[in-house]
Amino acid sequence: MAKNLVPSDAKLEITQIKGVIGVKQNQRETLRSLGLKRIGHSVVRTADAVTVGMLNTVPHLVNVEEAK
Repeated sequence: MAKNLVPSDAKLEITQIKGVIGVKQNQRETLRSLGLKRIGHSVVRTADAVTVGMLNTVPHLVNVEEAK
């Protein structure tokens, strides 16, 4: 789970680990803005301030690792 991320130049691999049924509308929209579409789907994004803010909104729905 993603906790207390800070903006940097690192690349993050973000994977959706839980579904969106029963979660708040703003959290659903946040996952879509990150580019995640379904459980198990992964995207690679830069750890800029916008992305980190989105990840701090949905830490219980995603798994974040540093991309290689």
